[in-house]
Amino acid sequence: MNKKDIKILLVDDEPDILEIVGYNLTQAGYQVVTAQNGLEAVKKAKKELPQLIILDVMMPEMDGIEACELIRKTPELSDVVITFLTARGEDYSQVAGFDAGADDYITKPIKPKVLVSKVKALLRRFKEEESDTVKVGNLIINRDEYKIILEGNEIILPRKEFELLSLLTSKPGKVFKRDEILDKVWGNEVVVGGRTIDVHIRKLREKIGDKSFKTVKGVGYKFVD
Repeated sequence: MNKKDIKILLVDDEPDILEIVGYNLTQAGYQVVTAQNGLEAVKKAKKELPQLIILDVMMPEMDGIEACELIRKTPELSDVVITFLTARGEDYSQVAGFDAGADDYITKPIKPKVLVSKVKALLRRFKEEESDTVKVGNLIINRDEYKIILEGNEIILPRKEFELLSLLTSKPGKVFKRDEILDKVWGNEVVVGGRTIDVHIRKLREKIGDKSFKTVKGVGYKFVD
């Protein structure tokens, strides 16, 4: 999902917070919808179906904790990312927020640009956690079960072949340098020469298809969708 397609519901009873934070999130490329209390937040969430909700705790009509609980009980909003933004730093408030179903907790005051960075990191983190199964070309990759389906046929790959394939298909068209591949697939494990990558690529080509993998001489490899 592109950033411009991501909708954020910003909820706070302070107009200045809505204006300043909303402006910075809009400038960062997100769609922003606002609400000024918990009751309005629940209604807006059901109507707008945002990907992220930034929710204050202390608000009139309905506080953020109750609003979060109601949002989590709404089936079409069960996967929305919710983070609290509040001046309250007491432990019990944070525990109540997490018990209500929040994913994170941000304490204000916070600089708008820092908040935008936190929002980016939060969305990226949950996107990575949710993407256990992805489809790339004629491949379906199940990262949770370490298996792939190619044109309806299930293929079980050895762990390192799977991790290499998963890395290359995470960004089709990107050239992954050899050092990056070694670091992300093998990490601190002992690798016997750079030929290790070549051998694994050759095996993947035999099982998935030679045209899917392109060699960039002197640099590394890329997956072609």
